[in-house]
Amino acid sequence: MIKTGIGYDVHKLALDSKLILGGVEIPSEFGSVGHSDGDVLIHAIVDSILGASSLGDIGQLFSSSDSKWKNANSMIFLQLTVEKVQLAGFKINHIDSVIILQEPKLSAYINKMRSNISDIIKVDISQISIKATTTDYMGYIGKGKAIAAQAIATLDN
Repeated sequence: MIKTGIGYDVHKLALDSKLILGGVEIPSEFGSVGHSDGDVLIHAIVDSILGASSLGDIGQLFSSSDSKWKNANSMIFLQLTVEKVQLAGFKINHIDSVIILQEPKLSAYINKMRSNISDIIKVDISQISIKATTTDYMGYIGKGKAIAAQAIATLDN
């Protein structure tokens, strides 16, 4: 049976914070503020995988109220999620995602993000899609105050 799940995450941007997306540190004046490393892309992907497998959500598995996850590398969340869904008998077939950010431009970093994610999920890089878009200066994201990501995962069991 083929199953799909969606994920979404949004974080505030601030000076003196790192901008980490797909496990890649992006040079930027502003970074994502979060309990962990604030990697909105990985958080959205984790939620999409958990949604497709009906195994909960990122907040249940990696609660921001748990000090264990303070400043954690979000790639660990992805690794543990992949292990959990595989133990439940699921195979991840494809991830499609989009990062919504006004600046900086991300095209130079997309392939490294795809590679990082495909290495953890253990699928071919062609099964990982990451796009980037802006909000044309509208809203919090357009004003450089926030970043968001959406993802959809396709699994089968």
